[in-house]
Amino acid sequence: QVQLVESGGGSVQSGGSLRLSCAASLGPGDTFRNRCMGWFRQVPGKEREAVANVYTGGGTTYYADSVKDRFTISQDNAKNTVYLQMNNLLPEDAAMYYCAASSRKLIVGTCHGMTGYAYWGQGTQVTVSS
Repeated sequence: QVQLVESGGGSVQSGGSLRLSCAASLGPGDTFRNRCMGWFRQVPGKEREAVANVYTGGGTTYYADSVKDRFTISQDNAKNTVYLQMNNLLPEDAAMYYCAASSRKLIVGTCHGMTGYAYWGQGTQVTVSS
């Protein structure tokens, strides 16, 4: 069983920055390695959008076009934590941000297109004012 807790959301002005964290609590003997860890966001009335993901087995990353060159996903396997550094935030980035984790698996390349995230956090709200 994996429990995820997001933090770091808040309210910023357009052009500002935030750093989201997703800390994973694992069961006995479990490992953070070899999982897809993803950040998603959702605005009420719209579909959930994949923002970025990282494969903790090899560090490969994927970004949605809308956040490329502005957001950076990173991992700290020693802390079982994934981060999302968000720079140059725009009003359209405002959403509830969720962290998700897959079960352990072997991935060649990135986690892009991988479905079946088994574990989800409660979300952290990001508000961007213009």
